[in-house]
Amino acid sequence: MHAVLLAAGVGRRLIEVTGGGPKCLLPFDGVSLLERHLRQLAAAGVHRLTIVTGCEAMQIQQVLAAIVPDAAPEMTIDTIQNPDFRLGSALSVLAARAVLEAGDDVLLMDADVLYDRRMLARLINSPHDNVCLMDRDVDASDAEPVKLAVAGAVPVGFDKQLPADLDYDTIGESVGFFRLTADMTAGLVAACEQVCRADADAPYEHALRDVLLASPGAFGIEDVTGLPWIEIDYPQDVDRAVDEILPQLEALA
Repeated sequence: MHAVLLAAGVGRRLIEVTGGGPKCLLPFDGVSLLERHLRQLAAAGVHRLTIVTGCEAMQIQQVLAAIVPDAAPEMTIDTIQNPDFRLGSALSVLAARAVLEAGDDVLLMDADVLYDRRMLARLINSPHDNVCLMDRDVDASDAEPVKLAVAGAVPVGFDKQLPADLDYDTIGESVGFFRLTADMTAGLVAACEQVCRADADAPYEHALRDVLLASPGAFGIEDVTGLPWIEIDYPQDVDRAVDEILPQLEALA
């Protein structure tokens, strides 16, 4: 299994915290998000990782050189730079198309997430071939989270704003971690090309939505409600990560 970590974004809403550097280098309890990803992926048995970089790519390279020997000594790690990192994240997925079209199962992961290692275990050990993680602790009226709506265990909606007339049984927030088969990753690349032709600022979630809703029966849902995690988008997320999420995390390997 090949992990693809999306770490190209500028993180404009966090500049006062990051100073303009990559969000994945934010430290929590002295360990950056990037190092946490490496340690948890290595402990889960993932031996190949491709990181899509963009903003301050050289800084990420320098940090990797320093941390890989201890954090993930047996992992093969490559970086691919998205030259259009100031545009939509669908372009970051396209930057990794060689990996996504190589015929391997893929873990597609956002880099700006602080999370418990049990979430990664749910993703990897799921009996489903294609997997979305969902946290039911979400306010359906909140316009910020990407929401996943499910009817009869089948995904029927995936977006920040769902149609008002959408019929579903359960709604939750997407964690931003997915397991995809080779067929699905090829479909995701094609969908990213399509959404980028219409809008270069399109997030990859729009393409993934099209793939997911075209083959909803092919996706399984793993419910991670109750496990600690947070996406780091705003300064207040950093505060909440330190005060609420870190104390609940299982120890790093």
